[in-house]
Amino acid sequence: MTRLARWRIALAPRSLGAKLALLLGGVGVGGALALALLLSAVITPGFERIERAAVRAQIERTQEAIAALRTERQPARAAALSLILGQPVTITASAAAQPTVVAFGDTLVITVPLHLGTPSAGAAQVSLPRDLSILGRRVLALAVAGAVALLLAVLLALRVGVAALVLAPLRLVERHMTRAGRSGTPAPLVAPARRDEIGSLVDSLNTMLRRFKDLSEQVEVQSFRLGQHENAVAVMHNVRNALNPISTILSHELASTPAGDRALIDRAVAELAEDDVPAERRRKLATFVAAGLAAHTSEQQARAASFAVGRAALNQVLEIVGGQRQGTLEPAPLGPVDLSEVVAQNAAIAQFAGGQSIAFSFPAQPHLARANRVILSQVIGNLLTNAAEAIAAAGIEGGAITATIAERSNAVTLTIRDNGEGFAPKESAALFERGYSSRVHKSGGLGLHWCANAVAAMGGTLHLESGGTGAGACAVLTLPAVQPEAAAA
Repeated sequence: MTRLARWRIALAPRSLGAKLALLLGGVGVGGALALALLLSAVITPGFERIERAAVRAQIERTQEAIAALRTERQPARAAALSLILGQPVTITASAAAQPTVVAFGDTLVITVPLHLGTPSAGAAQVSLPRDLSILGRRVLALAVAGAVALLLAVLLALRVGVAALVLAPLRLVERHMTRAGRSGTPAPLVAPARRDEIGSLVDSLNTMLRRFKDLSEQVEVQSFRLGQHENAVAVMHNVRNALNPISTILSHELASTPAGDRALIDRAVAELAEDDVPAERRRKLATFVAAGLAAHTSEQQARAASFAVGRAALNQVLEIVGGQRQGTLEPAPLGPVDLSEVVAQNAAIAQFAGGQSIAFSFPAQPHLARANRVILSQVIGNLLTNAAEAIAAAGIEGGAITATIAERSNAVTLTIRDNGEGFAPKESAALFERGYSSRVHKSGGLGLHWCANAVAAMGGTLHLESGGTGAGACAVLTLPAVQPEAAAA
């Protein structure tokens, strides 16, 4: 773009009123110049013709007076010529053979030779005022001024009319559209009824706004239904994550065999009850029974621990469903939540998510954050489940998940690291998109999308980091810290 084009764009008016003012001003200036040229072309030549005729008449009168004096054989003296012409005449020494006319300001000096056609030693000079030229110039100036004033009055009236009839309604429409855009409420424009193009524009605008309002209401209803659907799908996803450990525990218990044969133990106890059992035999039987009872007790304790984890997972399912029923139409209440406790609870459940042994490490000291406990538990459960599944997908023996918590003055940051399959760094932002999954044979892609929205609703942030495929991943969850007065309460 050339410099001239840039200047033209910079100096060009932007508003319609400025453009109309510039257009009318240009028309006025052009019209005034054209009118001035027209009047000067009509008035000035006419007065010049009259002036030339007066000069010719003056020359002819002077020549006739000189000729009359010559006929009477009287010398052409100034006094005699003045008496005949009725105006002052001066005799000068001039060698001109023909009459001459010289302008001095507002006066014409006419010089007529005393002897026409031949050089003479003198000439008669007569002064003629240029009253006609002065009058012509004044008439031209008055005519131009009057025409320009009339033109300006017409342009001003046109400008006022355009501003009142066109620009003012357009500004009203613009302000209404601006208010409607800011408020999001497409209310109809209330304006005086008109039968011209502006009235048609207002009617079309109101029709469009009413249609837009109807469409907005339909979109709002559909968005609400879609939100309910997405929320239900996300809840079912979280419920599935919470039920996975229960399914794993039940499958493990059904597939496991008893630690000892109960019938053999019963027979050994019955034999010990007999009095005639040899001492060596009795000692072996007692050792066998004690070992069987110890194995049975250990099995019962492991089963009780598994059932405790399953009970915790089931309680989490009930909390998810209950929280969903209570918070369908209201924002989730926020309060102090111990991050360490929530991580520990979900770590115990996530041990069964990947189907293999995983070492968990998390802090024991309490760390309070401002959040909703049920929603936060679901978010952390999703993150731990994803980490366990990433370790299982990588096929790593001795998988490890480490959770660390760092506190700042106004925020608490939970970092969950795993040594699973990881992901390409360019996929970091896409992982939070609905339906996206970094695993080829995994459907869903709902967990992280829901987690990001849930954390944002609690005033926090969530992002994922990875050094690449096979380098593990890191989830960083940041939540507002609990203020001292809230923690004390």
